[in-house]
Amino acid sequence: MNQSSPSSRLPRSGLGAEYLDHLARRGADPRELTEHAAASELLAVGYGGRFLPGPVFVTAAERASMAADLTTLHRLLTELPDRLFGGDLGAFAAGVGMNACQTSVVRRAAGTADPLLPLARSDLYRDADGFKLLELNITSALGGFENADINRLMLRHPALAEFVDKHGLGYLDTLRAIADTLRAECSAHLPDSGRPVVALADWPQSFVSYAPRLGVMARLLDGLGIDAVPCHVGQIRERGDRLEIDGRTIDVVFRFFLVEEIVTDDDVALVEPILRAVERGTVGLFSRLDAELYGNKGALGMLSDDRNRSAFTADEHACLDRFLPWTRPVRRTLALGDGTEAELVPYALAHQHDLILKPTLLHGGSGIVPGWTVPAEEWQARLAEAVDGPYVLQRRVRPVPESFPAQHGDGSQELYLNWGVFLTDSSVTGGDGYGGCIVRGSTDPQVGVVSMSGGARVGCCFHESTPAV
Repeated sequence: MNQSSPSSRLPRSGLGAEYLDHLARRGADPRELTEHAAASELLAVGYGGRFLPGPVFVTAAERASMAADLTTLHRLLTELPDRLFGGDLGAFAAGVGMNACQTSVVRRAAGTADPLLPLARSDLYRDADGFKLLELNITSALGGFENADINRLMLRHPALAEFVDKHGLGYLDTLRAIADTLRAECSAHLPDSGRPVVALADWPQSFVSYAPRLGVMARLLDGLGIDAVPCHVGQIRERGDRLEIDGRTIDVVFRFFLVEEIVTDDDVALVEPILRAVERGTVGLFSRLDAELYGNKGALGMLSDDRNRSAFTADEHACLDRFLPWTRPVRRTLALGDGTEAELVPYALAHQHDLILKPTLLHGGSGIVPGWTVPAEEWQARLAEAVDGPYVLQRRVRPVPESFPAQHGDGSQELYLNWGVFLTDSSVTGGDGYGGCIVRGSTDPQVGVVSMSGGARVGCCFHESTPAV
């Protein structure tokens, strides 16, 4: 993969540059562009008024390319147990770093009759060669589901509304796509008439802080015909063959708890009522626990590892080489890509500023060590701890800066973006599988993880429906 320097310049798409010119001609105050989103009580829960001073734009060609590449990556990930492990799901789970408790629950969940449809949110950087995939979060517990509300509120600014109308731009409501996927996956468990009761089930510890966000989702799902109840798994009760929350029979458990939280036998006991009901077929689980096998960073390492190249076709290799950065499991030796192998630790020490160390199971940037942000001694120590453990090394992708209206005053500012592009099942939601987008932006050119906890701001995306003439 070509590495662009932090000072490289890749202009925003023609739409982005034209939008900046449009704002300048209109004399729009950047502070007014986000005032409606910043004033939203609903959006304040997740984003605290921290919005980018404008949207991003995706051309029809970019949308089609991202959708095709993400669809291919998702398919390859879900086929890894068959391609590399002879169909042994347990061996695959161990290979991506799951312990015995986690392996047990994902095998049980995978044995149910309900399908597992494509639903994921990617983390992409855009470098000088195009979009590159850092992670693919394959789960129902996806942040950014309020993205369409950011679009709607930003469109209240007349300058943006005029621009969007002029170019025939649109956006997708990702939460509606998620709700449609839930209905398709769990159709066998939905009532013939009336509104389904869906438990938005988190883990007890994370529910303490995440409950308000689940409350936002419940309000939004109410408008989509779903009675959603925020809760944690310890609040769900068995009543006969069914599950209940607050005295109401549950049709579907919408899973916000993660496999990484199920570590011990006590944790398994906490989710046992849900697992039993799923196995009986008396409740739907959205999404199945084995979804996180395929969204695991260790699975990306298997796709990228040159030792596995014979498992993929030439067309699949073209997608992997174009879209997925060099990613390797942290073992004592690694394949370099030219048919040779090297000792991992010396190689990683020599290339510290081009590598990032990631745990395979954790989410939200937890445990990630960008090599260029730590002293050599700490990098060496973290590598030594990670060898033969649930970690991957990934080659650094340097996002190009993109211009936005200046936050205060005239002119522009440069930001480095994480593109959260959603993937859905085209047979359920229509289109090409592109399920909308939410972006996070940082002013730091050396950023390791573009995250809200790291001071990033969030923004929405508009896309072309057809190529511009």
